[in-house]
Amino acid sequence: MLLLTTSVQLGQALSRDEVRRQTSALAALGKALFFDPSLSASGRTACSSCHDPSHAFGPANDRSVQLGGGDLNQVGLRAAPSLKYLQVVPPFSEHFFESEDEADESIDNGPTGGLTWDGRVDRGSEQAKIPLLSDFEMGNKSGVEVGRHVLKAGYGKAIADIAGPKAGGDPAIAFRTALKALEVFQQDYKTFYPYSSKYDAVLAGKVALTPQEARGLELFNAPDKGNCASCHVSQRGHDGTPPQFTDYGLIAIGVPRNRDIPANKDPAFRDLGLCGPLRTDFIGRQEYCGLFRTPTLRNVALRKVFFHNGGVHSLQDAVRFYVERETHPERWYPRKPDGSLDKYDDLSEEAKANVNIDPPFDRKAGEEPALSSTEIDDVVAFLATLSDGYEPPK
Repeated sequence: MLLLTTSVQLGQALSRDEVRRQTSALAALGKALFFDPSLSASGRTACSSCHDPSHAFGPANDRSVQLGGGDLNQVGLRAAPSLKYLQVVPPFSEHFFESEDEADESIDNGPTGGLTWDGRVDRGSEQAKIPLLSDFEMGNKSGVEVGRHVLKAGYGKAIADIAGPKAGGDPAIAFRTALKALEVFQQDYKTFYPYSSKYDAVLAGKVALTPQEARGLELFNAPDKGNCASCHVSQRGHDGTPPQFTDYGLIAIGVPRNRDIPANKDPAFRDLGLCGPLRTDFIGRQEYCGLFRTPTLRNVALRKVFFHNGGVHSLQDAVRFYVERETHPERWYPRKPDGSLDKYDDLSEEAKANVNIDPPFDRKAGEEPALSSTEIDDVVAFLATLSDGYEPPK
């Protein structure tokens, strides 16, 4: 169903060998396109510019948001996410019920799934379309324009081999084929979901955590401490599948407003995630405002910016925010002109009611945070074990 071939369009069946060859061709084309800046309006921005393989297909720099557009001076709204471990993200659903792994299947977990920070697309091909056509990313005005770039860059023969002889000169077909090729490339498990971290080696019995890492895992899981695993699931599934370190849910955690994002200079502007502005089908649904999808924590230690707006620049501070948001909010939020604290300052007044208050967010101002500074370091040490590419000692 992933393939765009003349045979499929004409209703002709493909043999397994043909499917295998065509999948391989799509993957090879997708890989080439992923690293090719000629697909952008500027001719200088590739997919890999924001999704660097050496940084788990996330940004290599410490910019909160990346520069793009035709002049490379347009600034986005959100931090570029990692493209790894997206293969089992469920389609977006307003009402998600867990599988048999959940003790009570009648519990409605609410908005869950979908790709991007607001879950607005379900397929890799649709996800690839977003930056290609974004004014502040790759800057193309239409799919046909992208198709022209693809053909001009010399991919016509590859397109024709995949989608039929006439496709090699048709920008519209070239665009659709390019999207499928990018999707197939990102299904290469060795590259995008290898499960090659130290923690995977621990689960396989090949190595043990250090004492600090083990303490960090315990704090990560403990409901009365970090409680991180309540959203970033750390246990294997009942079917033995590796932990994904996300429950795929959309949640509001009240991340402080990032004033380095130009759009935020307008005090009336709010990026409210699920209820807009980039996602438009839930605009006006106040109960969804401020919700963003929980990302996997695999490879999180390779990142230089955190949360949807990239406003936090160290992993220690990201963990610290969780345990200090309620106990020491003055460390995270500014003061209003009258001197009162502007808590949850990146949300509208209505959206503030959606902010999650589960542990460790259940503590009160002035109380001790759920984690001490030393314990935060322990959690960060554990999170470093989630980076791919670990090789057990021989």
